[in-house]
Amino acid sequence: MINGKIIKGIGGFYYVETAEAVYECKARGNFRKMNLSPLVGDNVDFSVNENAENRIEAILPRKNSLVRPPIANLEQLFIVSSIVDPAINTFIIDRLIAIAEYKNIEPIIVITKIDMDDSYKQYESIYKAAGFKTIVCSNLDMRGIDEVKSLLKGKISAFTGNTGVGKSSLLNSIDDKLTLKTGTTSKKLGRGKHTTRHSELFQVCGGYVADTPGFSSLDFEKCERILKDDLFDCFREFEPYFGQCKFSTCSHTSEKGCAVCNAVENGKIPKSRHDSYVQMYNDVKDIKEWEIKR
Repeated sequence: MINGKIIKGIGGFYYVETAEAVYECKARGNFRKMNLSPLVGDNVDFSVNENAENRIEAILPRKNSLVRPPIANLEQLFIVSSIVDPAINTFIIDRLIAIAEYKNIEPIIVITKIDMDDSYKQYESIYKAAGFKTIVCSNLDMRGIDEVKSLLKGKISAFTGNTGVGKSSLLNSIDDKLTLKTGTTSKKLGRGKHTTRHSELFQVCGGYVADTPGFSSLDFEKCERILKDDLFDCFREFEPYFGQCKFSTCSHTSEKGCAVCNAVENGKIPKSRHDSYVQMYNDVKDIKEWEIKR
């Protein structure tokens, strides 16, 4: 039995990397009975068969996993948003941050295309004040690229955001050996055309970087919902106000005596962050745990 990491999955085949080579494998049929599928990022045990297909025999315990995109054991999530074309959307950023926090993945904010509009500074300030590593990038003068590179070493990372925000361009700037295709943004929809067709891990700057299709806010909305009782813990700047509300049943949306709402009014919590919390809370407030498939 050999141990390795799945670095690519396409068409029912999984490519498992070891220190010596990359092996093409199929998954054992009994995984279906266990309602379990191998994911890119999984550490696995597999067997090599000279006269038959190599087989993944066991999936080792995961630190975390996402449904869409299908990936496991992420340590960092770089949330990429362009300042223009498409315009920045703080609700999308905040929802992705909340999902990362819920999954115990460190969120890192990356704002691209800053050479096209200097309004990025207000958003940089919001997320730095909330306690998030925030990097501003420009492909014209390579600003911010070295900072991103330094954070990749020894980690499994993914880059997410709506298409068209510059994920593939950013990855190409980080490592010119990558040949990811870049897409254009639809003016009508404000979204880019998908250019990445399968999930894959690349060795970059001493770590692994995932590039995956369909990693958009809409996919997360469908597949990675957070129950209302868990949402408070996904906004780290709310933490100092835990237990300080007048009512123990406070939803932290609009109640009198809410310590979080008071902090928003006093400028201690950015209004845009609280607005995102309220919208996310209202989206899931009537959903029960049994209604969400985990």
